[in-house]
Amino acid sequence: MWIVAIGWMYVVTLMAATEPTVVGGIMTFFGYGVLPLSIVLYLAGGRRRRAAARAKTAAPPES
Repeated sequence: MWIVAIGWMYVVTLMAATEPTVVGGIMTFFGYGVLPLSIVLYLAGGRRRRAAARAKTAAPPES
């Protein structure tokens, strides 16, 4: 999953670099890169977060 995310950010960075204005490049970078990727990575990490929460509640108390 990480290699796909790195590849996607590479493509989006190149897309943003070819925009004619700086504002357009920033909007492209955040609109096509940061925002969608953060949503996808958050959704993909849901199973890991649930497992960590279950392990935390099932662990014996530390004394």
